[in-house]
Formats: sequence, C-alpha cells, structure tokens
Amino acid sequence: MAGLFASTVRPAILAASRRQGLRRAAERLPVTRGVVHRFIPGEAIGSVLNSVAALRESGCLVSIDYLGEDVTDIDGAAATVRQYLQLLDALSACRGGSVYSRVRPLEVSVKLSALGQALEHDGQKIALDNARAICERAEQVGVWVTVDAEDHDTTDSTLSISGDLRLDFPWLGTVLQAYLRRTLDDCRELATVGARVRLCKGAYDEPTSVAYRDPVAITDSYLQCLRVLMAGTGYPMVASHDPRIIDAVSAMAAESDRDVGDFEYQMLYGIRCDEQRRLVDAGNQVRVYVPYGTQWYAYFMRRLAERPANLMFFVRALGQRSGN
Repeated sequence: MAGLFASTVRPAILAASRRQGLRRAAERLPVTRGVVHRFIPGEAIGSVLNSVAALRESGCLVSIDYLGEDVTDIDGAAATVRQYLQLLDALSACRGGSVYSRVRPLEVSVKLSALGQALEHDGQKIALDNARAICERAEQVGVWVTVDAEDHDTTDSTLSISGDLRLDFPWLGTVLQAYLRRTLDDCRELATVGARVRLCKGAYDEPTSVAYRDPVAITDSYLQCLRVLMAGTGYPMVASHDPRIIDAVSAMAAESDRDVGDFEYQMLYGIRCDEQRRLVDAGNQVRVYVPYGTQWYAYFMRRLAERPANLMFFVRALGQRSGN
C-alpha cells in the first residue's frame, strides 16, 4: 500500500496541486472548504489566533504560516510583508511564556517565494529585505521566525538568505528536507554554527537526480540527518509524524546529552493530534504548525500527498458530507 501510494497516488496529487483550474473549482465548493478546516483553521488572523490560544492552553508551542506563495510582483510581496507585520502585532498580546528560557513559544514560518524570491529582477535582494523587515518586528515582540524550504531549485538561494539573516538574528530557523540528497551535507554545516534547524521529509515532487523517492530511503535519510543535528551545537526541530522517527528521538537526544529543552517535536495542525498530546503529557516540547489564509489549495494538496491516512480522511469526510 505504501509503495503504491508513493509511486502512483502521491505524484498524481502533487500534480493536481499545481492545476489552477482544479484550485479554482476546489475553492468554490463548500464541501471542500468544510473538510479543509481540519488542516487549516481559517483565512483571517482572528481565526488563527483562536487556534493559537487553544494550542497554548494545551501546552503546545506554535508556528503560524500565512499561505501566500509565489507572488508575481513587488506589490504582492509587500502585501505579504504587511500581513506578517499585522500577525506579529496580534501575536505580541498572546505569546505568554515557556518552561525553557531559550525557547520562544510563538513563531512565524515564512516562505521566501511569498516575499519576492522568484522575481526576475533582484528577487533575492527583495526577499532578503522583506524577510529582514519581518525579523525586525518579530524581535521586537519576542516571536521567532523560521524560513521554510520549497522546491530544490530554491535551496541555495534560501540558505544564502537565511545565512545573511542569521548574522543579525541568530535565533532564525532554517528548514531542511531529508528527501534531498544534499541535505546531509547541509545538516553538517548548520549543526556546527548553532542554528535552529527544522528537519522535515519534504513535500514537493522532486526528480530522482536530486531526491530520494522511496519512503524507506527517505526515512533512513531523515534519521541520518537528525543524528547529525542532535550531535551538533544547534537546536533541532523534529518535524515528522512518522512513528519510526518519533520513536528514535529520545535515544538520539540521550546519546548527545540533550534534555527535553534542547530540541522540539513539530507536527502539523490537525494531524496526529493524539500523538501531540501524548508527547506533551510526557514532558516534551511540541510545536504545532498552523497555516491560515485564502491561498490554501496547494498546501492542502501537499498534506493529502504526504500520508495515506490524510487522503483517507478526506475521502471519508467528503462521503459523509455528500450524504447529508
């Protein structure tokens, strides 16, 4: 089942995530939007703040992502920056405290494509300047920022921008994707400079020349990369729902003399909520990634492509709603 999903179903879903006609159809269907709320709590800042408050009350840390990828002009990038500044101002009133002084309970996740990275003229500089404005406001209100990873063509640019930002904001987080063949070397580099690194498997449809595609090989790569991060001087963020990975974390942390305040688990909003609760109840740090915004289609489709369980939930929910 897992092999069939990875080889056939997942690529088809990821291809659908790029189809604008399907996106427009999905966004118009009330039945789809109702199911989407399992993974995306709302489209406006107010709706996401309600979810943040509930998660903080339950003991979870939170990372918020505004869904606005792939802007086509400077004005679109500027609009994304304004949205993040408004979000940060709103978060300043509800950030609270953390058990561990080095850890900020609230974080925003930022995709550089939404800040102008892909613009033809000076895209990298525009994205850097926009990300810097977000980091400056985040520093003022006591919120972390993590720069998300996207497809492999952007990796060098994203790591370069993140490195520049870390000179002024050493708490800045970087995301690495374990399915990319280069990531072990990237982990070795970032593990030696004390960086916060979110390690995820990867959710884009990448060619075999740059990425592992077999699920077992991806998990093996993840564990190898995580061991490097745990042995380093930085702050690993274990972004995975895979039981094999979660079960391996405690032993790796112990081998590297890390306590529960020296790393954190990260999971997506609406996925494996019982496991999130179990980890929190056991005294671990768990940060939940909470997306919001109107451009939810591509994010939602990538979530369906990640796990057969997510797709089955969607199919069952559609059946239940269509039968009402």
